[in-house]
Amino acid sequence: MELRQLRYFMEVAEREHVSEAAAHLHVAQSAISRQIANLEAELGVSLFEREGRNVKLTHIGRVFLTHTKTAMKAIEHAKKQIDEYIDPERGTIKIGFPTSLASHLLPTVVSEFKKKHPKIAFQLRQGSYNFLIESVVNREIDVAFLGPVPSDHPEVKGNILFTEDLCALVPSTHPLAEKDSINLRDLREEPFVLFPKGYILHKLVIDGCKQAGFKPNVTSEGEDLDAIKGLVAAGIGLTLLPESAFSEGKTLYTKKIRIHTPELRRTVGIIIPKHRNLAPSEKVFYDFVKDFFSMLQQFQ
Repeated sequence: MELRQLRYFMEVAEREHVSEAAAHLHVAQSAISRQIANLEAELGVSLFEREGRNVKLTHIGRVFLTHTKTAMKAIEHAKKQIDEYIDPERGTIKIGFPTSLASHLLPTVVSEFKKKHPKIAFQLRQGSYNFLIESVVNREIDVAFLGPVPSDHPEVKGNILFTEDLCALVPSTHPLAEKDSINLRDLREEPFVLFPKGYILHKLVIDGCKQAGFKPNVTSEGEDLDAIKGLVAAGIGLTLLPESAFSEGKTLYTKKIRIHTPELRRTVGIIIPKHRNLAPSEKVFYDFVKDFFSMLQQFQ
């Protein structure tokens, strides 16, 4: 079994068309057909079945594809570790982050890191809470920023960088906009604008309101931070967001208000895989992030 055969197999499985796979790989169609036939002969099973001009994976082909993807990711990771062992300053780090940390935390950390390690490159991927955890587990990304930080996940290790408050965001015309802080129960009759169910910020708000003794009246939903803020600015409702989700400057149409009762907080940190070593450049970045926030805490 050769790596070339596995790469051809994955490409055909992805495109379900041998000639399209050949064109993408810049090899002859006959070469791909021959290598896949050799692979099937070695395994003793048919991996594909024909449907007109297309091909489809057989049941055992789908099983083999799952394991092939895992194996190829492991090989790519091993190759990356060797390359970076030779020159750790020329690696590429795949970083995941949620929308709530995109405006301030991520650019601050990356820009400070690049001052010390200008040759290390980044691939950035935004995603939801569960997506980021699964992507670290599945080797789709190397490390991810996350909030709250999972403490008992069997396959990822979390390191808390800081803790932040959740605050209310209300339209600037709202009667409560004149206040500097409120009891969360003051919002029990108000319409709420939230992320959809399944998003971690949705759960944080629901849990916070439950802690205050009421169930929020969710009248509208938005799937990204700008949409949520826009709905609040339009007077559709109000919401709760973590501190890092707010811009530093004041806005004309909304007002951030602190919540004094109950105290609502979330942890923010970085996660890495538990059961595999980081590549050299990833380890350099991970250690830098922990040191960077440790220094910030000392100055605060």
